[in-house]
Formats: sequence, structure tokens, C-alpha cells
Amino acid sequence: MEHTLTDVMIRRDGVTISSGSEAIVKCETLIVTTTTAPEFVDITDDVERIVAEAAVKFGQVTIFSKHTTAAIKINENEPLLMGDMCRVLEQAAPKLAEYDHNDFSRRTGPMEEDECANGHAHCQHLFLGASENVPIIDGHMALGRWQRIFLVELDMPRERSVLVNIVGTTA
Repeated sequence: MEHTLTDVMIRRDGVTISSGSEAIVKCETLIVTTTTAPEFVDITDDVERIVAEAAVKFGQVTIFSKHTTAAIKINENEPLLMGDMCRVLEQAAPKLAEYDHNDFSRRTGPMEEDECANGHAHCQHLFLGASENVPIIDGHMALGRWQRIFLVELDMPRERSVLVNIVGTTA
């Protein structure tokens, strides 16, 4: 079967940065209080506000969780999908399964005084990750129509710290 270039449409968005543009780097911490686990907390509006305040026209924003049991993911904010994703996480690393990490009598790594059995949350985090990067174009995050940014609580309700790091230019 023969293919021609007319079978594919390619759109290129080019940005030229003038030599007079100013570089900007901004880092802000969001404090998010979770209420359950798993929980998907939509932080998109907070990140967009920080991007707007930075006055970056073109660049990138990195959203980073400072925790090994709370992830950052981009997905759709649809209630039935949220339930589906919670079920998938439970299937991938069930809370009631046996985890060596939960055997405090054998643990040799660092532990808190009020340590909880959270091996499942660490294993679920493997599938999600700690950060997402989003391009900034014309002063706004270049998210798709349905894309939202979530802090995903995997362990238990508590305060979580999310770094929002912006690097870009004013022109």
C-alpha cells in the first residue's frame, strides 16, 4: 500500500524568543490537605494561578510531590474515572497484601515514631511517579481539553507539599 504525505497532517507551532526577553525562575510550594486514600486532588487551578503570577510567556512548569506515597499525575477529572483509577491502584498493589516494608520488627531503614503500614502506597507510587512537566505557551499551561493535574494520595490523610517550579521567559 502506497502512502503519500497527504495521509498525515503535521502542525508545527514555532516560538522565537527575542534576545531582549527576561529569564524567570520561580518555585512555590502548595500545601494540600488530603482526606482519604486513595484520593485524587485536582490542583490544576492552583498551579495555573502560580503560572499566571510568574508572568512567564513561554517555558515549562514542573509539578513535584515531595513524598514517596503521594504522586502527581495528569488525567481527566471525571467522577466515574476516579473510581476506576482507585480500583486499578488497589488491584496493582492491594492494601491488605503482605509487604516486607510493613514488618517493623525486621525493618532496617529509617522509620518515624508513628510509622504506619504503608508498603502498598509505596508500590502504587511506582506506577504513578513524583512529577509532571507541562509546557507554558503564551502565558498558560498547554494542557489538553480534558487534562487536569492531580496530587494522588496513596497512604493516609495528611498535609502534602507540592513544589511548582517554573522556568521560562517573558517574551
